[in-house]
Amino acid sequence: MDFLEPGQTCWRIDQANRVAFLVDVQDYFAAVRAVLQSARRSIHLIGWGFDPRTRLQPDGFERPHDPDELGEMLIALADARPELDVRLLIWKSALPIAASQEFFPHKARAWFKNTRVKFRLDDAVPLGACHHQKVLVIDDQIAFCSGGDFGTDRWDTVAHLDDDARRIDPSLDYHPPRHEVTMMVDGSAARAMGDLIRRRWLRATGETIDPPAGDDGADVWPDFVAPALTDAPVGVARTEPAWRDRPLVEEWKALTLRSISLAERTLYMENQYFTSPIIAEALARKLADPAGPEIVLISTEHSPSYFDKMTMDRARSIAVRRLRESDVFGRLRMLSPHTAHGKPIIVHAKVTIVDDKLVRIGSANLNNRSGGLDTEIELAIEAQTQAHSAAINTLRNRLVGHYFGRSAADVATGIERQGGLIGAIDRLNTRGRLTEIETLKLGRLAKFVAAYHLGDPAGVGDAWNLAKRRALLDAGVRAIAQAPTSKSITNGR
Repeated sequence: MDFLEPGQTCWRIDQANRVAFLVDVQDYFAAVRAVLQSARRSIHLIGWGFDPRTRLQPDGFERPHDPDELGEMLIALADARPELDVRLLIWKSALPIAASQEFFPHKARAWFKNTRVKFRLDDAVPLGACHHQKVLVIDDQIAFCSGGDFGTDRWDTVAHLDDDARRIDPSLDYHPPRHEVTMMVDGSAARAMGDLIRRRWLRATGETIDPPAGDDGADVWPDFVAPALTDAPVGVARTEPAWRDRPLVEEWKALTLRSISLAERTLYMENQYFTSPIIAEALARKLADPAGPEIVLISTEHSPSYFDKMTMDRARSIAVRRLRESDVFGRLRMLSPHTAHGKPIIVHAKVTIVDDKLVRIGSANLNNRSGGLDTEIELAIEAQTQAHSAAINTLRNRLVGHYFGRSAADVATGIERQGGLIGAIDRLNTRGRLTEIETLKLGRLAKFVAAYHLGDPAGVGDAWNLAKRRALLDAGVRAIAQAPTSKSITNGR
C-alpha cells in the first residue's frame, strides 16, 4: 500500500466486509437507531460531547421523553436486556465549553444515575487538550466513525433546507443547517474500533473491559443501508498527545502529509477548520508543481462561536492567502456552502479524498491541535480494486453534488465535459451555492492571535508557550519547504 503503513500513517489495518458512507446526520442517526435496537452484547460510545436528549428521528415536535430520544433509548435497552453492556465515555469538557452546550455532557451524569448505563466523563488528557474521538461500536460487529457527536443541534438532511421543522432543539429553537459525514464498517474493522474504546476506558477508569463473548451469527447490518464497498482493508489513524507515560501518536498527521504528497489529479477535502501552517505549506508545494493536482477545500463561511471566530478564522485567513498566492496554475478552490436562500451551512465533516485511491473520514480538523494535542480518530480506505476506486469517486462526486441538489452522476458528467473537478464545480455552481472563502482584514490584535495560533497549540510542549509554538510551526514549515521530493514529506518535522 502507498498510503497506509502501520506504525507510521496508521495504527493498524483491518478488514471490513461492508463499508457505508453516511452523508449527513439523517442517514447516520437512522442507521444508529436500527443497529441499537439489534444490540445483544454491547453498546460502547466515546465522544467529545453528548446530550441524552438527542432525537434520532425528529418529527419537528419536541415532547418529554420521545421514544427516539437517545438517552431514554439506551436506558430502556439496558433495562430490557440485562446481558447488554452499555457504556458511554465522554470528554469532561471545560466549563466554558460545557456552558455553550447547556452544561452537557456534565448534566448527563444525573440523567444516567441509578440506571444500568455506565456513563463516565474522561479527563485523562493534558491541560488544555480534549478527547475529540467520536466512535460508536455495537457488539464489536458494527462501528461508526464520525466527525459529529450526539447533540440536539446536529440533525440535518442532505437537502440542507433553509427552514426545516425537524431541526429543532429542546428549547424549541431552530438550529442552522449542518453537514456531517460518517463511515460505517463491520467485520474485524469494527472489532478494531472496539479495541480502541476498551483502551480508552481502561485509561480513564482503570477498569478492563473484555471483548464481547460469543457470536450467534446474527447480521445486525440494517437492510436499508447499502454498502458502498465490500471486502475493503480499513486503516485506523490516531492522534494521541504525549502525556505522562504515553508517547506522542501522530499517525493522522503523517497520513495527512502523505495524502497531500501522493495526490496526482484531485485532492478533495471537507473540514471545519483549516489553520495548520504545516498542512498549508504542503498544499502550497503541490500547487506550485506544474503537474500537481486540483485542490478543493469545502469549509464553513465562518465559525459559529465567538472564540473560534477570533482564533480559528483569523489563522485560516493566513493559510488561505498562502494557498491563493501559490495557485499560479489555477488549480485551487476554497469554498463555503450555502442553502438555496443563502444561509451558511455549517461544515463539520472531516473528509479527505485523494484521486480515486484513498478516502478518509473521522474526527480530526486541519488545525494544529488535531495533529498532536487532542485525541483524534480516523478511518481510511485505500482502494485495492476497480470497484473500490469507483466507490471512492462516487462518494466525492456525491458530496460535491449534494451542495447543488445534483447527483453524483451529474458531477461525473461535468468532470468529463470540463476536464476536471474544478471545471465541473464552476459549471454546476450557477446559483452561487458555493462561494469563495473570504479572507479577513486583520488588525494588530488579530495578527497576533493568528501568528501565534491562540487556542490552537501543536502539542503538549507548546500548549502554554506561544514563542515555542511559533518556533515549532516555523520549523515544520521549513521541513516541508526544504524536503527534496514531495514523497519524502512524512510528518513536517
